[in-house]
Amino acid sequence: MRTCLILDDYQQAALALADWARLSDRVAVSAIGQHIPDRDDLVARIAQAEILVIMRERTPFPAALLERLPRLELLVTSGMRNLAIDLAAAKARNVIVCGTDSSPTPPTELTWALILGLARHVASESGTLRAGGPWQSTIGTDLAGATLGIFGLGKIGTRVAEIGRAFGMRVMAWSPNLDEARASAAGVERAASKEALLEASDVVTIHLVLGDRTRGLLGSAELRRMRRDAFLVNTSRAPIVDQTALVRALEEGWIAGAGLDVFETEPLPADSPFRRLPNVLALPHLGYVSRNNYRTFFTQAVEDIETWLAGAPIRRLG
Repeated sequence: MRTCLILDDYQQAALALADWARLSDRVAVSAIGQHIPDRDDLVARIAQAEILVIMRERTPFPAALLERLPRLELLVTSGMRNLAIDLAAAKARNVIVCGTDSSPTPPTELTWALILGLARHVASESGTLRAGGPWQSTIGTDLAGATLGIFGLGKIGTRVAEIGRAFGMRVMAWSPNLDEARASAAGVERAASKEALLEASDVVTIHLVLGDRTRGLLGSAELRRMRRDAFLVNTSRAPIVDQTALVRALEEGWIAGAGLDVFETEPLPADSPFRRLPNVLALPHLGYVSRNNYRTFFTQAVEDIETWLAGAPIRRLG
């Protein structure tokens, strides 16, 4: 009987959203609900498992961790990309890494939840109402007629653009590889440069993959190009924006506010300025957290384990 552990099951949903009983005669499956940030504690909890199922980048798997897990044979991650796994180190240790499908719909919807929340001051107005404060204390920002600037026109960015057009917004996009043909096919304007997009947009939203060319793409100089009444939304990866520069921009009013679902350290530390800044609408990385997406993740994790047990693993990474 092999042992499978599901890590970082924050909502304790993994076992309920897939038919793990299909493995019961060959694999003992259990879930760990809390995040374990300490490396030694983590190793103590998972060292006896041959199979691990992980959720996105909640727990990184660098070489230094993999070498302390000699029993590990299969690592399953949600999604088909996980930069927090050292795939070369896994291969060197004969650990097979498999992924799952992921829908662009949940992060698209959450992006718009943040945009609308910022534009209409939803969090502050709701908090004021619940506390018995003034009836109406803010004036909302109209989206119709405003300009939406999108960094990255992939599956998510394209869907965000569609909704922006439905709101009657002018939609622009830019990325290092975006050409006129792709922008035209998506029904958006291609910005001549990232600076041009920042200067023209009332709302800037990020949908790029984190890599060498996108890490720190927006720093102090870029944030200063934004309008003082503009909003920045990031549901992609935190390091695409220089976090020190972003805090300063929010504190000093270079921009009106930010909607953030991703952070350099997760869970977000208790003393993070993003927890206290009044012009930040922050969420605990919920972009991909939806019932249908979770059902896909965990159902396909079961499939990945079944096919691996049969000697023909599917959805292999690396």
